Amino acid sequence: MKLKNNIAILQFIKYACVGVMNTIVTFIVIFLCKDLLEINEYVSNAIGYVCGLINSFIWNKRWVFKSNKKAHTEAIKFAAGFLLCYGLQLFTVWFLNENTPVGDIELNIFGIYTLGGYGIATFIGNVAYTLANFIYNRLVTFK
Repeated sequence: MKLKNNIAILQFIKYACVGVMNTIVTFIVIFLCKDLLEINEYVSNAIGYVCGLINSFIWNKRWVFKSNKKAHTEAIKFAAGFLLCYGLQLFTVWFLNENTPVGDIELNIFGIYTLGGYGIATFIGNVAYTLANFIYNRLVTFK
């Protein structure tokens, strides 16, 4: 039992590292699309998550869960988990941005960049996505 717990903890630490990398990739793509290319914020969000998805599958399959199973089968499960968890994330962003005071917040970061309510909602949605996706991948995709 203790060995299983240690493996799960190590997997979560590795998953968190991949999550940090994915968060950076996802946020950079979202805000480049939204702020520089002036693409709709929800479309930008989707593009960012697709880029993070590709990065995430590769690192999780090979490094976090060290799976030797067929990539095709796991990719389908991984994509299904992504869609489920992305739906949770997108709902969280939409709900916070449109139905709570979070949408009205503006934070000035070191006088360089103003992070609006959408950015804060995106961050919170990303946390929800990350936790739900780890659980799904551990129990379903790479079981």
